[in-house]
Amino acid sequence: MIFGPRIELKSPAELRTMRRAGLVTRAALDAARAAAVPGATTAEVDAAAEAVIAEAGARSNFKGYQGFPAVLCISVNEEIVHGIPGSRVLAAGDLVSIDGGAIVEGYHGDSAFTMIVGGDECGSAADRALSRATEEALWAGIAAFAIGARVSDIGDAIDDHVTDHAPDFGLVEEFTGHGIGTAMHMPPEVLNYRARSNGPKIRPGMCLAIEPMLTAGSPETRTLADDWTVVTADGSRASHWEHSVARHEGGVWVLTAEDGGAAGLAPFGITPVPVD
Repeated sequence: MIFGPRIELKSPAELRTMRRAGLVTRAALDAARAAAVPGATTAEVDAAAEAVIAEAGARSNFKGYQGFPAVLCISVNEEIVHGIPGSRVLAAGDLVSIDGGAIVEGYHGDSAFTMIVGGDECGSAADRALSRATEEALWAGIAAFAIGARVSDIGDAIDDHVTDHAPDFGLVEEFTGHGIGTAMHMPPEVLNYRARSNGPKIRPGMCLAIEPMLTAGSPETRTLADDWTVVTADGSRASHWEHSVARHEGGVWVLTAEDGGAAGLAPFGITPVPVD
């Protein structure tokens, strides 16, 4: 990822625009989820999201980014992230991570989720547990952003959650979260693991994309010949969950969650606060 020279802090008006980008992102991903049925190609899933972004009058921030050819990254089974949509046909029981974003008036949204094609009942218990653990780790990281003092608190919380609740899964370290705003990838880097660095202070107006990735086996990765698709080195399955989140004077606001993060943060005793 390429990070710029400074941490961008947003005004309340800018946060409201980012919320609009977040909701377009959410709608596009919801369309992708609905299109990801047995027998569909990953290109068809991508097209469903692209139509929603276009209808909203927004732009994709993935398509054309460093040459990426699609509006979504669709990563299937052992693919962790950056999978390129194409002719691959989805089958019932596939574990699929879908990552996408949108730009509204120059501001970006970015989010990802993992699903089992055909519904949870079509997948294995192991795949369900992997996706659930990754999503829970994401919300642990968001909760740390809501109450923490430094960006490094997020990685600490994700790492601790995985260690305490999902110790058999691998926590991928090569890929991180990031700041987001007038660019998709901005400082600060948001680690998904505990590190010696304290990281920058969390300040009002800071917006981050928090995105842990877990594997069912080793966390080691390799990149395929297309120079995009990242897979597990041992062939084990992987999961990726992400939200764009804002911290402001009144609290925390999950920009890419329809409810602002209310359901995900409730177990932590945290209530998200929109910017009026």
